[in-house]
Amino acid sequence: MHSWQKRDCERLLRETFGAEGFRPGQREAVETVLAGRDLLALFPTGAGKSLCYQLPALMLPGFTLVVSPLIALMQDQVRQLRRHGVAAASFDSL
Repeated sequence: MHSWQKRDCERLLRETFGAEGFRPGQREAVETVLAGRDLLALFPTGAGKSLCYQLPALMLPGFTLVVSPLIALMQDQVRQLRRHGVAAASFDSL
């Protein structure tokens, strides 16, 4: 990760997600995504999987499409992102 990416990443982590640092495995996952490499990340519930795609999505051009079967989780994440000024939306069957 370039030094400017590291600074942007850490700033977004604090300002958008309110975290002072990465949880175990998150930094490596984010760096992999930012490098344009494929990633399969297995984390237990509550370990911060969402950050591994949300943070790179804020740093990369274009948009990010996330497919999830968990409607309530998607809605909660969209609400949280919008509270922090991130343009986010969800489409579901409800």
